[in-house]
Amino acid sequence: MTPRPRQRGFSLLEVIAAIAVLAIAFAALMQVAGSSLSLTARANERTQAALRARSLLDGAFVMEPVQEGASDGRFDDTYRWRMNVSRYQPPGDMPAGDDGASGGMYRLDLDVMWGQEGSERHARFSTLRLAGSGGGNSP
Repeated sequence: MTPRPRQRGFSLLEVIAAIAVLAIAFAALMQVAGSSLSLTARANERTQAALRARSLLDGAFVMEPVQEGASDGRFDDTYRWRMNVSRYQPPGDMPAGDDGASGGMYRLDLDVMWGQEGSERHARFSTLRLAGSGGGNSP
C-alpha cells in the first residue's frame, strides 16, 4: 500500500486567527476614518465662523462712525457673535495717534460662538479700524 500524499492547507485555528487580525485592523481603520470625518466637520465649522466674522468686521462702521462699546447678535440659528470696540492703545512709547483728522484707532474684538451649551465652541477675531475711514465719517 502506498502512503497517501499529505494534503497541505490552513488549519481552522490559523483561519480564525487571520480573521481576528483582519477584524482588528478593520476596526482601527474605521476609527481613523471616523476621526477624519469629525476633524473635517470641525474645520468646516471654523471656516464658516471665519467667513461670517470677516463679513461682519469688513462691514462694521463703514457707513457710520466707530463707537466704543459692546454689541452682540446672531448670524443664523447656529452662529452667534459678540463684538467689543475699544480705543486702540499702541504698545510702548508710541502716542495714540489722535491727530484730530483721523480720530484715532479702534480695536474691534469679535467672538463667534456656535454649538450646544456645554459643548459650545468659539473663535476670536481682532482687527484695527481707523476712525474716520468709514463712509459716514467726514474728515
